[in-house]
Amino acid sequence: MSEQHQDSASHKRRGIYLLPNLLTTAGLFSGFFAIVSSMNGQFEMAAIAIFIAMVFDGLDGRVARMTHTESDFGAEYDSMADIVSFGMAPALVAYNWALADLGKLGWLAAFIFVAGGALRLARFNTMLGVSDKRYFQGLAIPSAAAIVSGMVWVGAKYEIDPENVSLLVALFTIACGLLMVSNFRYHSFKDVDWRGKVNFLVILMVVLVFVVVATEPALVLFVLFTAYAISGPVLTIKNVHKLKLEHVLGDQPDDSDADFKPEQEKAAAKAKAESKEVDDSVDQDENQPKT
Repeated sequence: MSEQHQDSASHKRRGIYLLPNLLTTAGLFSGFFAIVSSMNGQFEMAAIAIFIAMVFDGLDGRVARMTHTESDFGAEYDSMADIVSFGMAPALVAYNWALADLGKLGWLAAFIFVAGGALRLARFNTMLGVSDKRYFQGLAIPSAAAIVSGMVWVGAKYEIDPENVSLLVALFTIACGLLMVSNFRYHSFKDVDWRGKVNFLVILMVVLVFVVVATEPALVLFVLFTAYAISGPVLTIKNVHKLKLEHVLGDQPDDSDADFKPEQEKAAAKAKAESKEVDDSVDQDENQPKT
């Protein structure tokens, strides 16, 4: 690459682009609006604002890639916005709705969620380009925020007395915080070909999903994201040969990805390695001097 091209690429990485950062700002505004709404006792509106922030969070990165406007500033700004919209906002919404009644346990549960989200984002940013893109290590912070805010949304919509479920809310909030810093593997769905052709039944299923969500959005979204949170431990336990502590929490060894592969992938990798050994031995025999 010439010096001119290097300077152009470096300038692009340092640039500040309007469209993706405008979407990030919209997500940040939604998270802040959720906090203010919960302080005013408007918990249903606060929960909906967090889900709106999830929509903007999903758009900003994709728009940046589609328009070739990725930048280091945009990546850092997105992380800062995420800790507000998906860390502070859900924790404070849950605290104002039900956790305040628990005293010290309530604000400690909220803090565990915020700290787990911050650690999750820090680990994700340091592992970009290294980890397997097919899976998330730990529950993604938007998914954790969807569970906590969805729980508040369900409670506010169906007029559930928060004093009766305060311990349950604390349990869910702490569990989400711990799942974010866990080593459980979650499908990222980044390997899905969104541009490929699909069967007509797939489109029909998508329409059906929209209809189901539209009937009871609070309950359906809460159940869907809770099921996704449970899928991480199930997926990990199912696919590892022997469950170890590093598969659940702590630093993972370099060979942890190999332990996680399903048996079919292990068998294919073993067969490929054996085939390579056979080819190497044949090449060595051919290169041996003939007597």
